[in-house]
Order: sequence, then structure tokens, then C-alpha cells
Amino acid sequence: MLKFVKNHMDSITGVEIYPIISLLIFFIFFVVLTWWVVTAKKDYINSVSNMPLDNQNDDIL
Repeated sequence: MLKFVKNHMDSITGVEIYPIISLLIFFIFFVVLTWWVVTAKKDYINSVSNMPLDNQNDDIL
């Protein structure tokens, strides 16, 4: 099965750019996510973390 996929991918011109693009997308995503976590305000993090514990809505079906 792997030989079939490898031979098929070798026949596509310019296929070597796709792993590079996917690596860049994931790297940029995690860098941006890390930057957001570091710069997030503590009040926002605390309010979001307490949301599941707030039972203001007693709409149990």
C-alpha cells in the first residue's frame, strides 16, 4: 500500500512543497496560540475558567 502511495506522489510535480506548507501552518498556529496565552489578561482567564462552575441557569431538561 505504501509503495502505491509513494509512487503516485512521486509522479506529481511540485509535491515537495506540501509538507513545508503544512509545517509552516502548524508552526505559525502554535506560535500565535502561545503568544495569546502569554498575553491574555488574568481577569479574562479567571472568568472563563469559572464559567462551568457558575450555575446561574437552572434550565435542566
